[in-house]
Amino acid sequence: MSTTTTRGVARPASAKASPARPRRELRGSSTFNFWLFTSPFLIGLTVFVYVPIGWSLWLSFFEARFTVTPSTFVGFDNYWQMLQDSKFTGSLITFTVFAAFIVPATWALSLGLALLVNRLRFMKAFFRSVFFLPTACSYVAAALIWKMSMFSGVRFGLMNTVLGWFGVENIAWLANPDPPWYWLVIVTLRLWLQAGFYMILFLAALQNIPPELYEAAAIDGARPGWQTFRHITLPQLRATSTAVILLLVIAAYQAFDEFFNLLAKTTWGRPPLVELYYTALGESQDYGEGSAGAVILTLLILVVTLAQGRFLGFGRGDDK
Repeated sequence: MSTTTTRGVARPASAKASPARPRRELRGSSTFNFWLFTSPFLIGLTVFVYVPIGWSLWLSFFEARFTVTPSTFVGFDNYWQMLQDSKFTGSLITFTVFAAFIVPATWALSLGLALLVNRLRFMKAFFRSVFFLPTACSYVAAALIWKMSMFSGVRFGLMNTVLGWFGVENIAWLANPDPPWYWLVIVTLRLWLQAGFYMILFLAALQNIPPELYEAAAIDGARPGWQTFRHITLPQLRATSTAVILLLVIAAYQAFDEFFNLLAKTTWGRPPLVELYYTALGESQDYGEGSAGAVILTLLILVVTLAQGRFLGFGRGDDK
């Protein structure tokens, strides 16, 4: 570095200010960036979701056997044939009853777990992770574990081994529809797989409740426990409870993996999706009737969901 001398004292020469570099602006506008990042997802959603849904709706009005190309227009005949199919309509009725049971059971179990975990003063993260871990398990893998290890129906099954300690004979859990022990297998499997996920939703809602509400209730003389839960906690969880119930209703009608792997070779206990699977991909391979059945199932889920949301007040303000 060069220096200048003033009265015998060396001083560094002032450095020349380097010209400021112009900043590189992002190419295009914010709209271009938005479509740049979202277009792959939108393309995949359109190709693999919207187009198949539209094509299935189109096929439901045509005769399409052993081909996905419509041949003869039949109008609503496919819908009429599916509504006359006792197996399909029976599965719709059965799974309406199944939804009426599994939805409140899962709701109560997940809310109870959330309340217990929320009250813990130590190891809260550990128990939260333990209860949530089954959600990451594959439905197929869990169904095979339940079928081959837990409820095997032979003497090596865990449940039969435990019952044998009390002198109870081995039970064929998945072999006979009378008595319908297979529902116990399916319900316990569903509870184990689903409760942890909805517990996280309730836990997040519990942590968002202002503690001032409980302090005010204590000052007013409210007893901790059921009275506080009924008049403070439960009303504050109204929006989360409604969302959880709607998700559970949809999931109940869309059950497929565990039923197919547990009851694949049986003709009883099939969910609507399994009946549609055998209609569209079985021996007849009638894609027209299968598509019509899928539309009927979708409309049923839509009606039940809207009715449930209407009853629970989904979308209404807290003051209404």
